[in-house]
Amino acid sequence: MRIASTMMSHNYLKQLNGTYEQYAKLMEQSDGSRLHRASDDAVGYSKYLRYQNNKISNEQYRDNVSTATSWMKNADAALVNVTDLLQTFKAKVEQASNSTNNDSDLKDIAKELLANVQEQVADLNTQIGDRFLFAGQKDTTMPFTITDDKMDRGETFTLDEKQQAFFAGADEWGKENTTLKQMLKLKGDDGNNYYMNVQNGDIFTEDFVVNGYKNETKLDRSDTSQVIDNVTGFDISAHFDSYGVIKTGATGTGTGTDWSATTTNGVKLTFATEKQYIVKYNGDDKYISMVKKNGGVDPATDTVNVTGQDINGTDIFDVNDDPPTGTAMLNQLMYAVAKIEGGDYKWAGAEGMTIADTAHATVLGAETKMAARQQAYKSASGMLTTQNESINGDITDVASTDVAYLATKLMEYQTIYSMSLSVGSKILPGSLADYLN
Repeated sequence: MRIASTMMSHNYLKQLNGTYEQYAKLMEQSDGSRLHRASDDAVGYSKYLRYQNNKISNEQYRDNVSTATSWMKNADAALVNVTDLLQTFKAKVEQASNSTNNDSDLKDIAKELLANVQEQVADLNTQIGDRFLFAGQKDTTMPFTITDDKMDRGETFTLDEKQQAFFAGADEWGKENTTLKQMLKLKGDDGNNYYMNVQNGDIFTEDFVVNGYKNETKLDRSDTSQVIDNVTGFDISAHFDSYGVIKTGATGTGTGTDWSATTTNGVKLTFATEKQYIVKYNGDDKYISMVKKNGGVDPATDTVNVTGQDINGTDIFDVNDDPPTGTAMLNQLMYAVAKIEGGDYKWAGAEGMTIADTAHATVLGAETKMAARQQAYKSASGMLTTQNESINGDITDVASTDVAYLATKLMEYQTIYSMSLSVGSKILPGSLADYLN
């Protein structure tokens, strides 16, 4: 076989270029990564892409956790302030129950209580940036506002624990009425007060609700000494709006201010109302989710906010509301302000204290709910940090450059390339120009 000079040159240059190509690929690894394309290591590159996706997800979840933690810390601080204010509110109501107070004293206490509620509203309007913490998903809208003028709101009677246990007894269908916490106050033309269970229309005397029930073993709806009458098909939403403000109906409609009922013993009943300020809620009952792990959203642990409904609970005016108004507790506190301003120290010592206790317990419940979520996110933060370290380790293992190996191979290929150039200059056939020279 004849070996021509052209063939020798071609083979030499092919080997020389191959050596340089390997040298150039090794030089790419000087940036710390041995993988720049799938052809470098198909299996390793596949793992690298998977680890990178995991890292991106992990970083997103860590950002979510950081944002959520900041949100909940600010919300928790606001709720702590509200619970402190409610403790003060309770102490002031107790002070108002002292029979030695004169009308001027009670009006001064009422002013302090009003300022207390106004401060609670300010705390519940707390923002992070331009987002309100307690407005649900309507977080660019200030959630709580107080009316400029007092309005006629229906009076209620808040049951304490013992009263709830008795009056939430079995109804005529044998079902437990476990949600009965308030009754609607009625005025009788005989000068007495009466209370209605708006869920079934039962009417009781004030004496029985406050004292008489203690002498009974259970609620008996057939006993007229207990249930003096019943208003069939009573619908509270026909008479009051969602905030408890009584509706002004046309004469003869029998609704709102025009409503009345006469008991079997001839007592005419009308609604009792109190002029008070009304707190309104402009947010919604939807939750903001900041997911912290793969899989579906878990509303119990992935939501970071509490809404007006969580903080303020519900009252009897929310019976047909979905969602509830979100200001039940605050309006009950405003009711207490109005009653004490009116000089009713006996009311302050009885129902006023019950309202203050109930409000405090409701906010504590929302605060506890928030604390549980904070703990879940705190645990998730630790887990995500550990996962991040593990993912970075996997990426390093599969993609990082072995510096010692790289240095050795670079020196090897550099030496080979230099030797190839040197040998080539000696063994390659000369050109016509070389001969002529």
